[in-house]
Amino acid sequence: MAANDAQVKVAPTPSVVSYDSILLHHGTLTPRAFLLLHGLTASPRQFEAFGQMLYERGANVYIPRLPRHGLTDRLTTQLEDLTADELRTFAERSAAYAASLGERLVTVGFSVGGLLSAWIAQHLPIERSVSIAPFLGVAWIPDRFNAHAARLALRAPNHFWWWHPLLREGLMPAHGYPRVATHAIAHAAALGAELLEDAGRDAPAARDIHVVLNARESTVNNSRARRLARRWAGHRASGVGLHRIRGLPASHDIIEPLRLKGVVQHVYPALLDLVDR
Repeated sequence: MAANDAQVKVAPTPSVVSYDSILLHHGTLTPRAFLLLHGLTASPRQFEAFGQMLYERGANVYIPRLPRHGLTDRLTTQLEDLTADELRTFAERSAAYAASLGERLVTVGFSVGGLLSAWIAQHLPIERSVSIAPFLGVAWIPDRFNAHAARLALRAPNHFWWWHPLLREGLMPAHGYPRVATHAIAHAAALGAELLEDAGRDAPAARDIHVVLNARESTVNNSRARRLARRWAGHRASGVGLHRIRGLPASHDIIEPLRLKGVVQHVYPALLDLVDR
């Protein structure tokens, strides 16, 4: 059934919502509750299959729709107004709601959702956080220039980029947008730079934290994700894990069952192991 989106909605979206938040609830408080956070331009459907697996294992699961996502019009321009503040507020409110569903909260996020899961781990006292390919910067921009590139992008005009220049609006799956706004990427990168600064200064609030990387990542900056894990580890002797999954294709989306056949069969068992530790 769909969650009450009013609990996490940050900004109104005039277009019709096609792929709304998902709540899988056993009708009672469970020992663990999961907050699953999808990636930029995707929708809650990205985590639906994995969420169902967690639900069948006895947990309540909440998969909220990121602000300005999941609309019927796949060519909507809503993403051009997405901001770091909006993402930060969304993460905090989503975690507060998901925490009410179980005795302990575990967050799992992918890409920008992985960034938000890491942000929650830094600032909120949850049980566990798993960040999969977290977006803290762009892969093809050298690590030391990512924060500067984000600032420059926000000063430049806002543009939309096709994820696949040849397929354009034909890119599947249908529950995601085929293009992304440059300012949305820049705001996410700015939030990632802020998180790295926070992690260098303060110990994370979460009890247990894991960062999961594709060894052949094609889009996000793995170097910055490794730096985040090192900064967390510098504050404590245990409770921080960095994991590289090998044997995957050169790709970014390793969560979406409809993206690359066979990949999730390799990834899901590793994620289930992490959340069960």
